[in-house]
Amino acid sequence: MSRRRWKPRQPNSLQEAIRLCTDYALHRYNRSIAQIADLIGVSEWTIYKWIADGSIPSRRIRPLEFATGATYITGYLAASAGKLTVDIPSGGRVGQEDLLDLQSRCNDAVNLLTQFYTGSANEEDVLEGVTQAMRALAGHRENVRKSDAPGLGLFEGSGDE
Repeated sequence: MSRRRWKPRQPNSLQEAIRLCTDYALHRYNRSIAQIADLIGVSEWTIYKWIADGSIPSRRIRPLEFATGATYITGYLAASAGKLTVDIPSGGRVGQEDLLDLQSRCNDAVNLLTQFYTGSANEEDVLEGVTQAMRALAGHRENVRKSDAPGLGLFEGSGDE
């Protein structure tokens, strides 16, 4: 089976988003449309109709995405509304190296933006650099949000005391 790059794919329509979800399930999990339909409790032909019409009931979006393992529909809906979505990491322990890595990613993103606006960087590299910085920031945002959660242990020592 050939290796496909799924992460950079951005659907241009709801119809394409539904198709990408089902294609991803087939490629990644070897799940047919019949198996997906069985997981979400609809008939196989219902999913084919959603693809053909480019229409899906809103209450069926998350179950379909869960069954396929892909979130192209949610991503398309957010992008069509002019919103940006970023996968939020679950968070974890933070050390000084993590903060230095965050600063480095942010600096790299600003450097790439500067190069882009002066005409010496290509669009794909800039988008990837900015996305990496946003992901790193999102991870730290999640850590701060969960800082008062018991048992997370973000700011505990290394245990060598």
